[in-house]
Amino acid sequence: MSSLRKHVKKPSKTTFVIAAATVTAAAAVTTGAVAVSASPAAQTVPSAIRVVPAAASQTTGLSSAELASYAVTDRLLQIRARFSVEHVRQVAAEAHIAAERRAAAQRAAARLAAARQAANATAAGQTSAAQTTASSSGSVQPSGSPQQIALAMLGSFGWSSSQFGCLVSLWGRESGWNMYASNPSSGAYGIPQALPGSKMASAGADWATNPATQIRWGLGYIQQLYGSPCAAWEHSEAVGWY
Repeated sequence: MSSLRKHVKKPSKTTFVIAAATVTAAAAVTTGAVAVSASPAAQTVPSAIRVVPAAASQTTGLSSAELASYAVTDRLLQIRARFSVEHVRQVAAEAHIAAERRAAAQRAAARLAAARQAANATAAGQTSAAQTTASSSGSVQPSGSPQQIALAMLGSFGWSSSQFGCLVSLWGRESGWNMYASNPSSGAYGIPQALPGSKMASAGADWATNPATQIRWGLGYIQQLYGSPCAAWEHSEAVGWY
């Protein structure tokens, strides 16, 4: 007995004070209120002391208070170790959740970027198709003065530039190439003096203000009735109108 007593270090007075302050927590652990597993630190306390039966006092030669102090300290070490493990697990779980959220945000951003790219490609394709259709239908409007526009459009009606002089004379007589020219007595309007002016809406909704729309309609009218600007000019020379 004296040999075992030499190898077991008695707790200091400070240890007893700490142990007394934590008896309640140790009691909860001992009764099963908190489930713990033995910590590495607890392995330094002799098993006979950790059991804390009445017979342990006789076996070790330590008083009941000393044995209780060792038991409380051991349980506190176990609780501390348990909560340290729980803290590590909580931190790892939170890190995993944060990583999942970042990955989800990245996937959402990638889907949004792909959707925008697809929308831009679709819009570009539609614009290109519309431009191709407009070009094939002759609806692409050249720029410049009304006469420059008319000269650029002659080829789309199958006429050469040799017809341009007759057209200049014809519409010079009719309207002076003024897109706003209006005949108050007949109601004829625009460069080709369409009667009524609303007829030119078949060439475009902007017929009242766009010289290209008026010229396109006027050239179509000449082609349908006379075949060419020079033939229309000859008719106008003969009867005063076309």
